[in-house]
Parts: sequence; structure tokens; C-alpha cells
Amino acid sequence: MSDRARAYRTASVDLQAEVTALIRHAAVSAIMPRFGQLLHSEVDEKSPGEVVTVADQESEAILAAGLPRLLSGSRVVGEEACGVDPRLLQGLDKGLVWIVDPLDGTANFAAGHEPFGVIVALADRGSTIAAWLYNPVSDRMCTAALGQGAFVQHGDEAPRQVLTAADPERPVAALATQFMPPPVAQKVIDSAAGTFDLRPIPRCAAEHYPMLARCENHVALFQRTLPWDHAAGALFLGEAGGVVSRWDGTPYRFHEERVGIIAASSPELWRLGLSTLVRDSHELSQACARLSPPRRLLDSEASGR
Repeated sequence: MSDRARAYRTASVDLQAEVTALIRHAAVSAIMPRFGQLLHSEVDEKSPGEVVTVADQESEAILAAGLPRLLSGSRVVGEEACGVDPRLLQGLDKGLVWIVDPLDGTANFAAGHEPFGVIVALADRGSTIAAWLYNPVSDRMCTAALGQGAFVQHGDEAPRQVLTAADPERPVAALATQFMPPPVAQKVIDSAAGTFDLRPIPRCAAEHYPMLARCENHVALFQRTLPWDHAAGALFLGEAGGVVSRWDGTPYRFHEERVGIIAASSPELWRLGLSTLVRDSHELSQACARLSPPRRLLDSEASGR
């Protein structure tokens, strides 16, 4: 662990509270006043099927201004800023980096329904050391710090530690297959059907990872692995007792440009998911990668470059 990561751990209680307050401020100021009230002019399509709203942009502006002030030497990598300038993703594994999704579940938000949230991760030299996943409707804040556990706090209540429960007889899986080639997606769904009860994905990582930690879902499969969607959730679920990895079983590292994540609420269910859903991880990755340009190209397309 670096000196800066140790310094973070020393000041973690105060920093956790300060980041929590800043996230709530962004939600109260930029997001919630527009929930169900968005004007047509406040919604834009940044790439086919991907929308952005003025709430995304204003929330990110608040977080990008506030987070570096809380930790000397840190910088912010936000989803919307990367859409404009993909070069911000360079060196994502260098130094102290705040990884920000200012409004996760934007499509849900723009349609006037839940779930949606705010996600912030703090990384040091390529390792996530702290995480915040916030639901502004219920005022639920999920937090985690590396080696210190996962916690949930509702409003002003005291934080409560989150630990995944015993494995069920019939686990529930939610599979994000919408970006896969249709034949590949169908193959994954058919493989899962005999072992898992299949449920729709929430289309919001800020909700999906807490659902896994609460064991409302037990296994999740993702093709796209953008860092602002998964860095915080992977730490939160891991600290609660779950497992997050690549499809080949290797560790998930948010700065790698690879497709595929499998997440599970326990090591046993993770192994079951690997053996059932991604038995040939190389074939699945290759099939998805052919239609999934590297992250830098996705961001370039989003900016129209």
C-alpha cells in the first residue's frame, strides 16, 4: 500500500463523511429537482442508445470541483468529461484518482423512473481503495473502504455493516446481455436458465451491486466494463463477501480495456456462474469484443470525434 493510501486510511472517517456530504449535495442540487421534470431540451443523445442530461453534467461539475479539494494530489475522471476528452482516461492507474459516474442509470432517470444513483470510487495506483454508491430517492449511501468492510446508511441512521447471506437453493441471476450479439446473448441466457432464476437487470450499477450484496440477486454478468460503472461496486461487493472477476476468472482491474465481468454474492456462486455462464470465456470475449470497440473508441464515438 502506498503512503498516500495509508494517509487515506488514517483520515478515512472524516473523508468518508466529506465525500458523502458532497455526493448528497450534488444529488440535491442537480439531480432530484429534475427527476420527472426534465425538459426535452435538457436531454441529448451522446451516442446511439446512450442519453445524457443536464443533471449528469451539473452533478459532475459539482463533484469534479469538490473532490480534489478533499484529498491533496488527487484528480477526477468523470464519465461526461471523458465523453468530451477521452485522453482523460490515460494513466488511470497512476496516482490518486476519483472515478465518477455523476448520474448512473441516466436512461431510467430521463424516463422518469428509478433506479438511478451517483457512483464515486477512489483509486490509488490502479487499486480501488474506497467506494460510494448513492440512491438519492431513498437517501441510501453504500460505502466501502479496502480492508475495512462494506456499510449501508439510510439518511441519518448509523451505518450498518453489509455481509452477504448464505447461498440459496435456487440462485437469482441478472444478465446484462443487451450489448452482446443476439446469438451470443441467447446462448448465455439458455445456459443460465437451467441453474438460475433470471430477473431483469436494473440498468443501474449503483443499484445492481447493492442488490448483489443484499442477495436479492446472486450472480450478475456484464459485457461492458467502463470504470465509472464498476470500480466502486466491485470494491463494495468484495468487502461484503462477494467476488468480482473477469470472465476468465482473473481479477477485475478497472483500468484494463477488456470486455466482461462476472459478479457474485459468494465464492461458491461465483464458481457456479463461471462454470455455467462463461464456460468458454475466450470464445465469449472474442465474440463480444468484435462488436465492442475499446473504451477509448467508445468515448471518442460519444464525443463525435
